[in-house]
Amino acid sequence: MKFDHLVEINDPLNSLFDPLTRAQLWRGLVLRAESPALFIPYLDKCEILPRSPVHVERVLHYGEVTVRDDVRFTPQRELRYEVPAQTDIAPSLLLVTIEEPTVGRMFVRFSYDDGTPEEAGSLDAFYNEFKRSAYQEADIDTIRIIRQMAQEGRLG
Repeated sequence: MKFDHLVEINDPLNSLFDPLTRAQLWRGLVLRAESPALFIPYLDKCEILPRSPVHVERVLHYGEVTVRDDVRFTPQRELRYEVPAQTDIAPSLLLVTIEEPTVGRMFVRFSYDDGTPEEAGSLDAFYNEFKRSAYQEADIDTIRIIRQMAQEGRLG
């Protein structure tokens, strides 16, 4: 399944939200990688393995399920989450990219690829619709949490 969607960050026509700076948005997205429990309420534990300013390896614990992944940063532009094949988990990829088509107007693109083909009308296609909806809601919630942190002064 391949799927991507945009979340608008700064809309000059919408005064309901204070605009985020690119730096605030970036810090929030990196925080999601380094402290995922702040963004994923059902995550039991996250172990951070080797890290650098542009890379972090993680072990995520969801009850009995453990997922290892690798997150690489292209500063101020992109986070690349790679899950290698492991036990019952297929390899997958999530790209989180900041897009700024005009100055001050920002979007975040979330692009998912679980490496599996999708046939229209199949049972997998049916379940993938649920996954798409869940991913989109989680990503919107991520931006909501980043906005809240920015308003609280936690992102500089």
